[in-house]
Amino acid sequence: MSEPTNPSFDIAHLGHVEMFTDRFEDSLDFFTRVYGLKLSGKDEASAYLRAWDDYEYCTLKLTRATTTGVGHIGYRAASPDALQRRVAAIEASGYAVHGWTDGDESHGPAFRFEDPFGHIFEIYWETRWYQPQQEAERAALKNTASAFSGAAPRRLDHLNLLSSDVREFRRFMETCLGARVTEMIQLDNGRLGGCWFTINNKTYDLACTEEHGGGNARLHHVTYATDQREDILRAADIFLQNGVHIETGPHKHAIQGTFFLYVWEPAGNRVELANAGARLILAPDWQPVVWTETERRKGQAWGLKTIESFHTHGTPPVNKEH
Repeated sequence: MSEPTNPSFDIAHLGHVEMFTDRFEDSLDFFTRVYGLKLSGKDEASAYLRAWDDYEYCTLKLTRATTTGVGHIGYRAASPDALQRRVAAIEASGYAVHGWTDGDESHGPAFRFEDPFGHIFEIYWETRWYQPQQEAERAALKNTASAFSGAAPRRLDHLNLLSSDVREFRRFMETCLGARVTEMIQLDNGRLGGCWFTINNKTYDLACTEEHGGGNARLHHVTYATDQREDILRAADIFLQNGVHIETGPHKHAIQGTFFLYVWEPAGNRVELANAGARLILAPDWQPVVWTETERRKGQAWGLKTIESFHTHGTPPVNKEH
């Protein structure tokens, strides 16, 4: 008989991503007016943003900085007990531990730790549920979090991090978060070119691909999901109208089968809109789909050939990018 491939459901879902920007006002204007996220609140350092059907107060924490990239990645635990179990597993793992923080405007105490490549993660239980701040934000249907505008992404979907050793990053995710791999790229040289991870029944909430730019702790992209494919086509027109750099798409990925569009926000961070259709990973004994290097060279499922910058651009930038 086959064995379960997910060792833990202690983590409920990807909660939020902190993104650094050195053009704060421009980035905030993009994410609210153009991209269509909602501003839940601001303090001196950060803006707290969410998509129209994210239940939490914040899924994107946009923070003023002298650089770009990712500040930290937050996962919500499934319960207070689950949080403590994960903390114990992380403390015993040998990975770098930062310890407890008080949280911020969007959530309560959080336990922080670090992968071998400098990305900072945190897990938390206590969170702040979003409440409409004015009548115009209230959804027509009570089972929907809020009204929508702009490109109208529905929810935070996933992020993609870069690392110099995807196999070691896989060990980190499996050990610290109880994640499982749903799809992966096996290179001819024996290295892993990429892994797609889930901690629940979504197809994935985090991807890690091999770093080709020579940087450390870099971000490849953050992705929000749209309600339907047509939303992405409409978003492309919105981006065009507002002078946003459209990097590639709309096309369809072979891996995970998502319909996608990639753009750069004003500071240079890559942002994706994606629609995964109805794909879920329901099998408790799911085995990773393995893509060979030869298969990946065939490109996307359909659409134009992947642009070269997609393989080299990450944030913060490294000198050789320019």
